[in-house]
Amino acid sequence: MPGHPISTPPRHASTLARSASTRRSNREDDAGDQDATGDAVAALHLLLEARMRRRRFTVVDATNVTPASRAPLVAAAKRHNMPAVAVMVSTPVSLCVERQGPRPANRTVPDATVRAQHTAMVRSHPELLAEGFNEVLFSDSLCQLLPFLQRLGDARQADLGLDGGDGLGEMLLVRRVFGAEVLPLWRWKPGSKAAGGDRVAEIRLGQQYLTLAFRTNVDGQGDYGFDVALPCPHGDECTGWAWAPAYSITCLARALAGELDDSEDIVCSVHGGLGDADQEPDDHADEALRETAGSAR
Repeated sequence: MPGHPISTPPRHASTLARSASTRRSNREDDAGDQDATGDAVAALHLLLEARMRRRRFTVVDATNVTPASRAPLVAAAKRHNMPAVAVMVSTPVSLCVERQGPRPANRTVPDATVRAQHTAMVRSHPELLAEGFNEVLFSDSLCQLLPFLQRLGDARQADLGLDGGDGLGEMLLVRRVFGAEVLPLWRWKPGSKAAGGDRVAEIRLGQQYLTLAFRTNVDGQGDYGFDVALPCPHGDECTGWAWAPAYSITCLARALAGELDDSEDIVCSVHGGLGDADQEPDDHADEALRETAGSAR
């Protein structure tokens, strides 16, 4: 919607809201003095005209349940090529009457008046577009995305342990990859050098266990992931650590069962990958050939 709209009602926390009761308070130091209503409405229209002339977003906080009360508001917007938006508050009439109770005596109106205004509002709904409003909205349809995202953000902060609570903190990725059931078995191994500086963890149940490494730069792309420790395929005498990617809890089960011992993805900290080991004899042969050729020259 182009420009800045004029809307009616409700109060709007981030804009300058104007209401008849505010104008009454400014006029008579009493927001409930109904004798000042005429002057208050005149002052509101004067201020509205000034803000429309400057193309400022303005919220008119008033009941405006009659066509006569709405017409000057729409006209002010049209004079300055501004959109007008009607915002309807769908509060049940019984609740409107109930909310009169806690209000000061000079701010209450007869219950019959409240009911009459509610009826007039309901009847006005089909006519608002014809009166010149560019759009008609219900208040409960406004500002839904922001609180939704805020709730998700709060839950996420709690998961990460960034809300001052315990949360899952560093265990969030563990849960995401392997599931929540593995969390009670998971233990980080501070100070372990097995993964070349990456963090090392252990899953243990009884006498069986698996060692895992938390990788923070998978394939040099900055991705996160886990490796599981396996026997080096080049022999039991290898003093290094051999690792293969673990993408799920199923990978861990296969690793423990020995089903990954021949995986082509295994990388040994001493021998490298399987392809690196296969190439090693050829590299020695090429080097010897070069040395022989150099001696012949």
